[in-house]
Amino acid sequence: MIELYGMGSPNVVKVLVMLEEVGLPYRFTRVNVLAGEQFSDEFRRLNPNSKVPVIVDDDTPDGALALFESGAILQYLAEKTGVLWPTDRIQRARVIQWLTFQMAGFGPMSGQAIHFHYATKEDSYARNRYGNELDRLIAVLEQRLCESTHLAGDDYSIADVALFPWIRTLRAYFAKEVDQPGINRWYERVAARPAVERAVSFANSFSERDISELKQADRAARDRYFGRTPRRGN
Repeated sequence: MIELYGMGSPNVVKVLVMLEEVGLPYRFTRVNVLAGEQFSDEFRRLNPNSKVPVIVDDDTPDGALALFESGAILQYLAEKTGVLWPTDRIQRARVIQWLTFQMAGFGPMSGQAIHFHYATKEDSYARNRYGNELDRLIAVLEQRLCESTHLAGDDYSIADVALFPWIRTLRAYFAKEVDQPGINRWYERVAARPAVERAVSFANSFSERDISELKQADRAARDRYFGRTPRRGN
């Protein structure tokens, strides 16, 4: 059994999609990040970086494995099951390449662009910087998806799993920018997969609670959530 710790964020949805795709039994434990549960001693024993998602897999030869970072989790589940993970070394490298593109660039820049455009009312330099970089990355993605059925080639892979929740989120916040023919064709193709539909439906069942709690949160909780309160590892 795999236990997934998370909330309704795109990085958690990645793991939900992957768990549905590979068909492994799992249970979900919600982490109330607005209440700061990710900073508890118990949670930090699972992830010293105090972020979701985290999985704990109790089906390993050496006992339970706790694993954090969504890209590492996707790769682990792919290797464990052989699903969405090419056997050919060259094709596998292409999958890792586009997975890294999402993890190191597209995801973080999307998150920053959303934050500075919708969670703040100031800092026009940050808005412009992250907005411009998001536009550039969307152009890279559009070119790729006009040339290729999926990110790493003809076959659906963990690179597509990693990207899908972020495009889904951008369609809510930057709908005009991400409304591109290649991206749209790819998105509709991925969204129609039964495993993706199940994961999104499940995510919707608790992400509404996340949104409601954020709207009702006091200033201290919101500052902690948005990283405006220095912690320095504490």
